[in-house]
Amino acid sequence: MSIQQISIFMENKTGCLAEMTAVLADHAINMRALSIAETQDFGILRIIVDEPDKAAAVLKEAGAVLQMTPVLAVVVPDEPGSMATIVSALSEKNIAVEYAYAFITRSIDAACLILRVKDVAVAEAVLQEINVQIADDEQLKKL
Repeated sequence: MSIQQISIFMENKTGCLAEMTAVLADHAINMRALSIAETQDFGILRIIVDEPDKAAAVLKEAGAVLQMTPVLAVVVPDEPGSMATIVSALSEKNIAVEYAYAFITRSIDAACLILRVKDVAVAEAVLQEINVQIADDEQLKKL
């Protein structure tokens, strides 16, 4: 039950982020979460949007170099220790988290943790064993 994350490779220069976010805004695509990793010369903008296929198409049309990546959207209580429970359960099964970022939901009292792991299906099974809610695209829209 993974969701699609869009990773956009951008030059690390003034205006690139503004350009990419303007493309999404011009096409009424809502960003739910984002993360930026950067080096001196380039950056990777990782986003979760309400319409990933449409977003990928319009971004490519605008000249963006991007990749779609399956990630897990894990719904956790918005309280201390929630992330520790999740990553500890994965670590106990030798599942490495490549990267993570989170956002607070507006409709329920919870947070959503975005996790990138090598094997989404195995990680999902581990989290389901401990009764963790994993959101799909439709559920994510309602958070």
